[in-house]
Amino acid sequence: MVTAFLMDVPVDIDRDTARRAAQEELSDPKYQQARPSVLQQVAQWLGEQLEKLLNGLSSVVPGGIFGLVLILVLLIVLVVVIRLRTGKIARAARADRLVFDGKRQSADDYRRSAAEAAAAGRYDDAVRDRFRALVRALEERALLDARSGRTADEAAAEAGVLLPNVATELRHGARLFDDVHYGGREGTETAYRTLTELDERCRRERPVVMTAS
Repeated sequence: MVTAFLMDVPVDIDRDTARRAAQEELSDPKYQQARPSVLQQVAQWLGEQLEKLLNGLSSVVPGGIFGLVLILVLLIVLVVVIRLRTGKIARAARADRLVFDGKRQSADDYRRSAAEAAAAGRYDDAVRDRFRALVRALEERALLDARSGRTADEAAAEAGVLLPNVATELRHGARLFDDVHYGGREGTETAYRTLTELDERCRRERPVVMTAS
């Protein structure tokens, strides 16, 4: 088509005439349809810029493109870990681990509830309430300050400082509570009796004297 057009145009033409002829030819719809859309042009430009960026970074990153991809993956993993430890997920998980999730009862009330649950074979409740009795008793003795936002691990760690002779047993008791309370494990008679013995032992233990450094 272009060849036929050029054969029909006089050989001796001025610049304006040639420009008008070219504009008329290029205004043909088939040329407009052949041109890429604006979206395609933008996508192509972005692709070219991304390629330039990757090529530039790969030249300074050890391992080239592979090293760059590895760094990006590590950064993504780091962001996910931070979100899990400090974001909403972490806060929700921590809230589920709290020893007291409502109004406090006395240590004796928790012991009574635990004994009733154990007698009925409801060892999940028995384990939870016996550990709560233990922690509440420590609060009543002023070995722990009474606050609701405390996890089992935190209670065991704080109490273990003042009662070092049972520090290991307190950590084990906290795990028994956590396994039942938020870990989905079934409470057992053995776990209940272990916490009962630990509670009684903590009642007999005397705290160490903390000296100011």
